[in-house]
Amino acid sequence: MTHPYQRNRIARNALPSAHISEHGNIRSLHLGTPTIQSSMNMDNPSELVLSYSRVMMAWLLFCHQLPENVLHIGLGGGSFVRWLDEYCPDMQQTAVEINPQVIAIARTVFELPFEDEQFEIVLADGAQYIKTLRASTDLILVDGFDGEQIIDDLVGENFFQDCRAAMTENGIFVTNWWRDDRRYPQFVQRLKNVFAGKVLEIPAETHGNVAVLAFQAAPKELSFNKLKKRANKLAEQYGLDFQRMLADAKASNAHNDKQFQF
Repeated sequence: MTHPYQRNRIARNALPSAHISEHGNIRSLHLGTPTIQSSMNMDNPSELVLSYSRVMMAWLLFCHQLPENVLHIGLGGGSFVRWLDEYCPDMQQTAVEINPQVIAIARTVFELPFEDEQFEIVLADGAQYIKTLRASTDLILVDGFDGEQIIDDLVGENFFQDCRAAMTENGIFVTNWWRDDRRYPQFVQRLKNVFAGKVLEIPAETHGNVAVLAFQAAPKELSFNKLKKRANKLAEQYGLDFQRMLADAKASNAHNDKQFQF
């Protein structure tokens, strides 16, 4: 399907060259550097191989009704797309990717779901595309690196404001950042400014990545006791370590020993 926005997208030059590597049963995507952007277990394509990709699913702890639709800004190797297609098959997914090489490789060797009304790839600049949406997106997952660092256009207050305007009343915004980036505290503060402080930071197990969540409305459940029960249930349902995610979230965010505080 050809999305109408593709006719109006802003061209970008000097996009990093995309290539793949394989080690055993793990296939990985790179963007002009040895840094791994995305990985897939060829024996189990829906598995979230990288620790940062697993913690990006922490939004499920705070979402009691599954989103009807999700917008991915940055396709990469399609890890999130494959996982959601496996575990949340009724969710409508749109992936916006600026690099045509990435799209071609993802379609060819990363076993994406069939593109139809349920799943769509749009070749566009995500920071521009988001401006076209209004109160229509339940979940936004942002993972935009250029091979060396986060894309500047995806960490500005204007972008965060556009994302908030694009989300439904209970929408959740999730982004992957790197804590060792000296600008990281500034990014978090900008996000808090836009989302009125309703932000949680949840570190991944390795490599300094952090899933940063921002909420259109405060989650209905912030109590640790109830969230622990939910984490146990989600771990059984989805096979991810939500108990660890919750413990790491508690260690990284303000709380009063009973619940998170914004």
